[in-house]
Amino acid sequence: MRAISQDVLGGPEVLKEIELPRPEPGPTEVLVRVHAAGLNPTDWKHRAHGGLLGKPPFVLGWDVSGVVEEVGSGVSLYDPGDEVFGMLRYPFGHGAFAEYVTAPSRTFVPKPAGVDHVQAGALPLAALTAWQALVDTAGVRSGQRVLVHAAAGGVGHLAVQIAKARGAHVIGTASAAKHDFLRSLGADELIDYRTEDFAALRDVDVVLDTIGGDYGPRSLETLRPGGSLVSIVLSRVDEELAAKALGLRVRARSMLVEPDHAAMKAIAALVTADRLRAEIAAVLPLEEAAKAHELGETNRTTGKIVLEVGPSTAK
Repeated sequence: MRAISQDVLGGPEVLKEIELPRPEPGPTEVLVRVHAAGLNPTDWKHRAHGGLLGKPPFVLGWDVSGVVEEVGSGVSLYDPGDEVFGMLRYPFGHGAFAEYVTAPSRTFVPKPAGVDHVQAGALPLAALTAWQALVDTAGVRSGQRVLVHAAAGGVGHLAVQIAKARGAHVIGTASAAKHDFLRSLGADELIDYRTEDFAALRDVDVVLDTIGGDYGPRSLETLRPGGSLVSIVLSRVDEELAAKALGLRVRARSMLVEPDHAAMKAIAALVTADRLRAEIAAVLPLEEAAKAHELGETNRTTGKIVLEVGPSTAK
């Protein structure tokens, strides 16, 4: 099978197309023919620095939408020919930038009817991150005020929609050029980070920090007592941030995304109900993975970049 791999760490130019043996599904696993694989910032960070994966060679990619090719023993959920989407186990289940992947069957859920593989392939990692941060960690509920940083980004624009689906009042930070797009997703208030100071906000219940740096400490000032800051860029909350949160009587949490069958089913339900969609910034073929990485690293895209590995016609 074709796959995109690398032998050394570095820029996008280290990515190359290679041939690998097609994997075989083990017990409780499925073999999925990949039709589309979304890119996320974690892909280019691991490509450049190794991150949690260490030294190459490795095949990156965690987002998958495709068709079940084979099922291993003990699989009861799927049959060959079923269309599915999901996130490979983060970080060590990587390998979506290839024609085939194997994973535990409950990694995946049925692809919603009416959306193609490109749309479905853009969703899993970013949507699960937003869901686990807002719903599982912060417990967002109707009527709460939620501040989403980088609201037009891959995780951010999905977080806006998930928070709205939970009945929240959503505030987003983004450049002014992206405000109309975010209003179309349901954002209630928008802050141009270039000209306005979000730290002047008060009585926020939940902050989703997708940026890091001083955004975490400054965001704590916006929270009402009992509110929550959830960071998806910190591996763990440092002592200084934790102490400040304690003094303000708020919570500070960090998280890594996990595979979650129930959450993926909830995400699929939102897609089916037309309450969640991924904005597609660009679609490139698998062999242009390096170009996709270059585009992603500009940090100027709105939404998600997707590699198309096979047909993307909805069924």
